[in-house]
Amino acid sequence: MSDRIKVIPHYLLPKQGLTRFAGRVAGHQGGQYTTTMIRWFVGQFGVNMEEAANPDIASYASFNEFFTRPLRLGVRPLAKADFVCPVDGAISQFGAIDDDQIFQAKGHKFSTTALVGGDATLAAQFQHGSFANLYLSPKDYHRLHMPCDGRLTRMIYVPGALFSVSPTAARGIPGLFARNERVVCVFDSKVHGSFVLTLVGATIVGSMATVWHGLVNPPRPGVLKEWRYDDQNIVLKKGDEMGRFLLGSTIVMLFKKDTIDFNAEWAPERPVRLGEAMGNKPAAKRA
Repeated sequence: MSDRIKVIPHYLLPKQGLTRFAGRVAGHQGGQYTTTMIRWFVGQFGVNMEEAANPDIASYASFNEFFTRPLRLGVRPLAKADFVCPVDGAISQFGAIDDDQIFQAKGHKFSTTALVGGDATLAAQFQHGSFANLYLSPKDYHRLHMPCDGRLTRMIYVPGALFSVSPTAARGIPGLFARNERVVCVFDSKVHGSFVLTLVGATIVGSMATVWHGLVNPPRPGVLKEWRYDDQNIVLKKGDEMGRFLLGSTIVMLFKKDTIDFNAEWAPERPVRLGEAMGNKPAAKRA
C-alpha cells in the first residue's frame, strides 16, 4: 500500500478536537490513574527512565510533567563540534536547500518561505543553504536544545493543520512541515550568522513552549503572531535548553549557505541523540 493511501485517515480525523482532548488529559493530575497511564506509556514505547533526572514514575503529578522530564546531568555530553544535535530522535532528512526548496521525502518538497510563515525576506537568507528535519518519537526526550550559540531576534507563531509528523505521514502528505502549526525561532550567531529552529506541531501535540516565552500554544488564535527581541539580550549557549514539545513532533533547522558540513555518519532514518556531533564549519571557513 502506498504512503499516500496510508495517510488518507489523517485527512478524516478530527485533529483539532483530538488535540484539545489530549491536552486536557495530559495536563490532568489524576493520581493513580495518571501513574497507571505513565507506566503503560513507558512499557508500550520503551522509554528509558534510567536516563531521567527523576526515574520514579509514581512521583509525576501529570502526564505532561512526565513527558517533559529532564535528563540526568551528564547523560548527554556535548561533542567537540561546531554544531551539536539539538534533540533525541531520528533524522527525517537533511542536506542542501535547493534554491528555496527543502526535501521532505521522495516526491515531496516545501519552500523556506512557506515554512517561516510567508516572510520572503527572512527565507531569502537561507537560499542555497542547509536544512535538517529531525523527528521526535513518543519514547524520546522532548526538550529541545541549541545546536550552537545564538542570540534570539524573533519568534513567529504560524497557524496551520495538525497532521501527524510520523515518517509515514512525511512520505505521504505534501508540504507537511510547512502546513502544520509551527513556532519559528530566529537566532543570530556571531560565528555562524542567522539560523532558524522551527518547532512543528502535530496531532495531539498539546502545546509547544520556549524557555523565554513559556507556552506559545494554546491558545490557537488562528492568525500569525510575531514577537521581536531586538531590544533584549536573550542569548543561549550551545547545548542550552530552548524549548519543549508536549507529545512528539519534528524540528526543522535552517542554516545559511556555506555554514555547516554535516556529520559524515548522518543518514536519513538514523537515530540521533542530543549533544552528538551534527557538523562543523566548512573547511574553507575554518581556515
